[in-house]
Amino acid sequence: MSTLSLKDFAPALLVAASLAIAVLLVVSRPQSVIEPARAIVPTVDVAEVVLQDLRIPVQAQGTVTPHRDTTLVAEVSGRITEVSPNYNAGGYVAKGDVLARIDDRDYQAALLRARAQVETAEANMAQEKGRAEVARREWEKLDNRGSRSAEARDLYLRIPQLEQAEAQLLSAQADLRKAEDDLERTAIRAPYDALIQEKHSDLGKFVAPGTSIARVFAVDYAEVRLAIPQGRLNYLELPGVSGFDQEQAPPVDLYTDIGGTVTHWTARLDRTEAALDERSRVLFAVARIDDPYALGVGNHTPLRVGTFVKANVIGKVMNELVVLPRYVVRAGNLVWVVDEQNTLRNRQVTTLRTGGDEIYISGGLQDGDLVSLTLLGDALPGMEVTIGERSSTRRQDALMEAAGTAPEPAAATPDQSSAQPDSEQADQPAAV
Repeated sequence: MSTLSLKDFAPALLVAASLAIAVLLVVSRPQSVIEPARAIVPTVDVAEVVLQDLRIPVQAQGTVTPHRDTTLVAEVSGRITEVSPNYNAGGYVAKGDVLARIDDRDYQAALLRARAQVETAEANMAQEKGRAEVARREWEKLDNRGSRSAEARDLYLRIPQLEQAEAQLLSAQADLRKAEDDLERTAIRAPYDALIQEKHSDLGKFVAPGTSIARVFAVDYAEVRLAIPQGRLNYLELPGVSGFDQEQAPPVDLYTDIGGTVTHWTARLDRTEAALDERSRVLFAVARIDDPYALGVGNHTPLRVGTFVKANVIGKVMNELVVLPRYVVRAGNLVWVVDEQNTLRNRQVTTLRTGGDEIYISGGLQDGDLVSLTLLGDALPGMEVTIGERSSTRRQDALMEAAGTAPEPAAATPDQSSAQPDSEQADQPAAV
């Protein structure tokens, strides 16, 4: 029998040593202390409610159109012999300016003939008056004039001849007026201060009555037709059938993005159309902007006809409103209110039908209430919270200032052509 060596017992020794170490670690481990779970109190930002009288702007959009758009046509025939230096698309013409002239030689000759006919008719009239006077004197000398018929007496006194001479004079005078009018119509004049939108005829072209010469539109003021939903008519002071006194008309802020810059123009609500649109249930209101091309005293950026613009129509004053971000109002018109014990309470509010990122609350909140601005996905009524940042729902109402009813002084609003480099949404007031 062979002798056992130390190598034969090495595995057993290793196992025994491992077990001993494991037992030692288990015996010497510290006693575990079970601590109760600590509640996590969320931190929320709040806004302190301040009830205010505000004007709700109703947002709309439309296209700038001229209030007058006229196609000028020729009223006489002839060849165009002269045109104005401003007779081009985009050219400005004042009222009465001549755009083009038609060859008037034939009409000058017709005018001379008409004058000659008038003079001839006047001479015939004078002769007939003289003959009638002689006949009257002779008639008075006749002894038996009482036995003659009325027709014989009229013929003797040359009354029919005198009436014929009068008619011929009237006809000659009418021909003279027509000849003068035809001569005047050889000059195509601007009916009002206007810009030429299109020109349809040019130098050397022969035109007939009814031939289109140019299309022009008025520039004293322009209009924008704005669609106002039926549900938001209550927020506006709309003009009646007789319209608005311009001093009383609500302001309208028109704006659009031109080359990355938001440009503004001030307009006025001028009138509304007679009936609601049957298909869309909207009422079209017309805003008026004076001197859109800045041709007068205006120094604003020109607002060209055909520009698509957005509009904020300033509404009437509504009392005791609160403005909050739209996201804080949950389903069922509920908001979280932090009470005096810093716990969450559900509060149901009454909202106005508005659009945009902000919502107007007309009931359910009081001055001093703290509304949570932080979204809490798993919040429950009575949950304790910690208040972080505090803000106020009070706002400086630039629309109230524009309407002249601001409750307190504020910084002046930017002028009509002020550039706004930030995004359009950030720069515009909340609108319906």
